[in-house]
Amino acid sequence: MDVDVFVAAHQAEWNRLRELVGRAGKLSGPDADELVTLYQRVATHLSIIRSVAPDPVLVAHLSGLVAKARSAVTGSHSPAWREVGLFFTQRFPAALYLSRRWWLASAAVSIAVMAIAAVWIAGDPQVLASLASPEEFKDLTAPGGKYETYYSSDPAGSFAARVWTNNAWVAATCLFLGVVLGLPVIYALWANSLNLAIGAALMSSAGRLDVFFGLILPHGLLELTAVFVAAGTGLKLGWTVIDPGRRSRTKALGEQGRSVVVMALGLTVVLLISGVIEGFVTPSGLPTWARIGIGVIAEVAFLLYVFIVGRRAAKAGEVGDVDWRYAGDSRPEAG
Repeated sequence: MDVDVFVAAHQAEWNRLRELVGRAGKLSGPDADELVTLYQRVATHLSIIRSVAPDPVLVAHLSGLVAKARSAVTGSHSPAWREVGLFFTQRFPAALYLSRRWWLASAAVSIAVMAIAAVWIAGDPQVLASLASPEEFKDLTAPGGKYETYYSSDPAGSFAARVWTNNAWVAATCLFLGVVLGLPVIYALWANSLNLAIGAALMSSAGRLDVFFGLILPHGLLELTAVFVAAGTGLKLGWTVIDPGRRSRTKALGEQGRSVVVMALGLTVVLLISGVIEGFVTPSGLPTWARIGIGVIAEVAFLLYVFIVGRRAAKAGEVGDVDWRYAGDSRPEAG
């Protein structure tokens, strides 16, 4: 990277931040917002310089400016509601957008595995026979069988809470155990894909594949997307262990680890929504098209959130990290 070009491109922002810091305590609302935005942006510039072209003079200059800006920003109170708003309008969608290649790839591979396994199981009588006896097969797949009644086995509220807890545990496993070179994530994806493939194969063999999709799609679209996001994030964390890039492994893991925390907090809400749909919509008496329609609307809303809100936040400089006040300080690194 050409340091002179980088300085020329961002000098105006640094000068503006220095000006706002000099007027700290006397800023209008818009100026205070600009101070926070510029602080985050210049902190990103500092991180880039440290990682790519650690010029000692420039690092020292930006470190001092960022430290002063940090002091100016922390001197004012930020309401909790505003922090929640910033999280869901900037940090979480940016984290989703920036990691999209990882979770989209996880989704593509998992869906392919599901489809291949389901076709193989459904087409091989010996495999089907090994999964369930004729009586068990009928008990699972017949109209009013266990596969259908599962979704109404408990009161809707209790069922939604149980599903939410279980899915949150699966997502947490993918997110935080990804650091073990991503191996637990791959296992979790395989187990999840195989479980769905078996269900699809059994219902298909009973001539009730339409019922399978009518029960899975309302909540499954958003639920599986959340699992794929968690898996993709966990795999990215595992890859960071293997290849931290130009950063030190400690610094790279710290940054990616904080992004994992952002994902965990955001996905908790996404999984809550899918749990509510699974508890109240999937087993409801609504027509199949209406139940699936609700699931499609939820999924489309999530994807628009990622690729419109998230893309906008990422282009504005948001990196999907936790709030800088909780991220801790980092020392300059030599390249």
